[in-house]
Formats: sequence, structure tokens, C-alpha cells
Amino acid sequence: MWHKPHLLKAIADLLFLAAGAALLVAAVVWGSSRLRLFPLAEVQVMSELRVVQRQQMEEAMADLLRGNFFTVDLEALRRALEELPWVRRAELWRKWPSRIEVRIEEHKAAAHWGDGNGELVNTFGEVFAASLPDEQRLPRLSGPGGTAREVLRRYGEFAELLKPARLQPAQLSLSARLAWAVRLEDGMLVELGREQAKAPIRMRLQRFVDHYPNMADARHGRPVAVDMRYPNGFALRFAASAVQEVKGMR
Repeated sequence: MWHKPHLLKAIADLLFLAAGAALLVAAVVWGSSRLRLFPLAEVQVMSELRVVQRQQMEEAMADLLRGNFFTVDLEALRRALEELPWVRRAELWRKWPSRIEVRIEEHKAAAHWGDGNGELVNTFGEVFAASLPDEQRLPRLSGPGGTAREVLRRYGEFAELLKPARLQPAQLSLSARLAWAVRLEDGMLVELGREQAKAPIRMRLQRFVDHYPNMADARHGRPVAVDMRYPNGFALRFAASAVQEVKGMR
């Protein structure tokens, strides 16, 4: 290569061109900040908002809209927006010559989470802190930290299994010992216990559905709780007598 002057000249020209371009960009950014060129004229929200209020967004961004089109910190704006209760994800772009476009993905609440401390679970199984904007009825899920996605998945599975009996789960809990319990909308508690290879949770809940029509007692009515943790049967607890009856399976 050193014996090819024309190649060396071409490389040198390219390096000078790259350096000149870098200097030009630096000069534009420096000049725009110094001379107040390229002012930021508009922040446009491109998403349809259902829960997030525009006023909340304006307040979150107010102190960060400093500088101009080139110097405003989009990453800081993104973080500020994602701290709003119902914002799951925010994306921002510069749109020449003077606009910033914002896209907001809102949380879609699927259930309450925990014991009423203001946390919800979205459709991705992610826990977030927010208050419902209306009287929307949602189930209540609970479990150890990090289990929200699995509890939400199981809720959908259990709801499908209960449909033939026209039952709807209102609460689903996973204990610290990984035992499952379902409370139905009519208040009945169904204890399912821990997952077992020989008696999976699905099998125990299906057994409950199969025998549900015959669980009413002539003296006591419907049981308030059903214990499905038995390998070949289940126990009923009635409110009136608080007596358990264990029924064997044929």
C-alpha cells in the first residue's frame, strides 16, 4: 500500500472528509445551543390515551423540555413519563424540524394484586401501582413476590375449567408454601393445595367441577369451603354446623 500514492491520497481524503463532517455536526449543535436556533415548537402524543391524562404528561415533562430540538434529553423525558402510574412504556422521536413525537403504551389492568395496597396486575403479568379510574370489577390475585405472571396464567386456566359449572373465580391465591386456593364469586373457598405429579391441580379442580352439582346438603345447603387436597376425595365445610364430611371417590 505504501508504494501506491493514489491509494494513500484517497484514504487521506476520506479521513479529512470524516473529520470535516464531525466538526460540522459539532458546530451545528454548539451553535444551536448558543444562538437558540432550532427551537422546540411542539410535543405531539401519537397514541390514543384511555387512562393517562395529558395534564399528567405535561407536568412530568415540564422541567425537562429545556434546550432545543437537538439538545432536549429524550431519555430523561422517557424515564419521567414511565414513572406515571398507568404508563407501561414510552417512546420518543425527534421529528424535523421542531417536533417531538411521543408514543405511550398504557397498562391494561387484569386483576388486583395483593391485599389491597393499591397494586394491580396488567395483562403481561406485571405488577404496577395505580388506582382504577372507575368501578371496574377485577379479580384479586395474590402470591409471593415474582409470581404474578404465573398466578395470572393459572387464573385464566382455572376460569376456563370452571365455566361448565357456570362458576367464576373472584380470588386466586398462592401461599408461601406454593399451595393454591380459589374463592368463587358466591364466596365459596376451594382449597387445591400444592402441585403434585400424581394429582395435578387441574385434575383436582376438574374433580370439583364434576361433583359441584351434588355438593349441596339438604340440611346445610351449599358448603362454604371445599377441600380438594385429598388424593381420592374431598371435604366439605358448612357454615351452620362447621362439620366436615369427607366423601370418597368411586
